[in-house]
Amino acid sequence: MKPAEVTTIMLRLRELPQLFNSMDPSPFVDRDLDADAEEYITSWARELPADHELELAIELALPPPPESLHGVEDAVRRYFATRAGIKRLEFSQLMRRARASLVIGLVFLASCLLLGGLVGSSLSGPLATIIREGLTICGWVAMWRPLEIYLYDWWPLMEERRRIELLSRIRVRIVEAAAGAPDAGSLAGSSEAA
Repeated sequence: MKPAEVTTIMLRLRELPQLFNSMDPSPFVDRDLDADAEEYITSWARELPADHELELAIELALPPPPESLHGVEDAVRRYFATRAGIKRLEFSQLMRRARASLVIGLVFLASCLLLGGLVGSSLSGPLATIIREGLTICGWVAMWRPLEIYLYDWWPLMEERRRIELLSRIRVRIVEAAAGAPDAGSLAGSSEAA
């Protein structure tokens, strides 16, 4: 079996604390990523082929103290693992909502069809046809939401969850900025296949 190709996402920062949310009081390993850093990483991951393994190379303009480098990979992985868990919960809730909607929709559709049949058998003429057809349409419209969930809504959620699970296994390495490199004051970077 051919090993998965590794794709590197390059993230250029001035200093390591820019990677994390400065308002999060959690210990280092449990801290949230900065919103801009998360968006940058996930947007690159969305554009990459699904069969690639990912590596995050963080290029720092200011070299950090060696003790602050310990746990960066764990912190990034834990953050995305937590996000993947949230996506699993969202998917479970969506499927629970779909099942409830399906039961409600089927009961309502059956009721509308039965009522339409009763109206059709007890009345005649154009009014009976309008009522019967109207009830049939209402019953099928009630099935719209469960069918939408089962046919369309779950795909994007599963794809996003799969990408985030891939990010929860990302390798992280810290690199010092090359001499003469432009100032890395904001999030910037590129993606490259290794």
